[in-house]
Amino acid sequence: MHNLLFASPIVPYIILILGFFLLIKGADLFVDGCVGVAKLFSIPSVIIGLTIVAFGTSAPEAAVSITSSLKGANAMAVSNVLGSNIFNLLIVIGVCSVIKPVKVTNDIIKRDYPISIILTILLLFLSTDFFTHGISAGNLGLPSGILLLALFILYIALLINNTLKSRKNTDENTTEDEEDKPLSIPKCIIYILIGICGIALGGDFVVDSATAIAASFHISETLIGLTIVALGTSLPELVTSIVAAHKGENDLALGNVVGSNIFNILMVLGMASAVCPINLAGISNPIFAIYDTFILLGVTIVVYIFVLIKKNINRLEGSIMVLMYCAYLAYIIMR
Repeated sequence: MHNLLFASPIVPYIILILGFFLLIKGADLFVDGCVGVAKLFSIPSVIIGLTIVAFGTSAPEAAVSITSSLKGANAMAVSNVLGSNIFNLLIVIGVCSVIKPVKVTNDIIKRDYPISIILTILLLFLSTDFFTHGISAGNLGLPSGILLLALFILYIALLINNTLKSRKNTDENTTEDEEDKPLSIPKCIIYILIGICGIALGGDFVVDSATAIAASFHISETLIGLTIVALGTSLPELVTSIVAAHKGENDLALGNVVGSNIFNILMVLGMASAVCPINLAGISNPIFAIYDTFILLGVTIVVYIFVLIKKNINRLEGSIMVLMYCAYLAYIIMR
């Protein structure tokens, strides 16, 4: 792969586009297969959004971050998650709100969103040597990975428990149109398997090509991870949430983003750091990783304030969120 990437200046860009196509199409098939199984078992839409769809749309981030960790591209492993979470909050929810004001359920307000804030604070502590050297970049090693994965299992258990309690209200919450014919189990399994293969191969293509592009322009992996890679791996969340918002499925739209951000921190970084320690102190400008985590925390709190005011996000607030992302993009490009 390495020799192929440098065979021609245009080859890395072709492989990057191919990688994004495989990631997005693979995630799409994976989500369709998983949602098909979920609907056959009558799981409510908000739970589908917070678990299965969020898991599927987080698969590209997982593929990229785990592959980056294995290849020693520590900056991209972390910046991909941070960039994707910021993009999800400001662009995905922001654009959905501009299309149609997004209403927020009590479960997300009282349970999932506060969890997202707490996990962002936890990530800030885990990624720094706060207790020994103050605010300076540290390591996300095996202990951090095990902790994040353990919390991931607890979160899934919490959602499963919630699902069991809400089964009586399934008919009111399900996203399935009564006229829609659900996918058969064999077709669901085929979709899931093909989707996983596409995600894995696409992740490898994206990491290799993005690293080659960064090297050719003498720019940092952090900038590539926060911009091109983060945007590319967040396209499934963007497309899924916009379609859901357009159809009036606000539970699925916002649940997908909040669930995906939680999955990115717990599952993606948990798996990446457990597989291979992520040395933040060893990357160029390691303090930027800390700054971006602070920015993610600030953005998460601002959006939560919008949610608490009226229990929805209107078009004006959505427009403000999009402008906030534009300002953040200008900042990371200029720094």
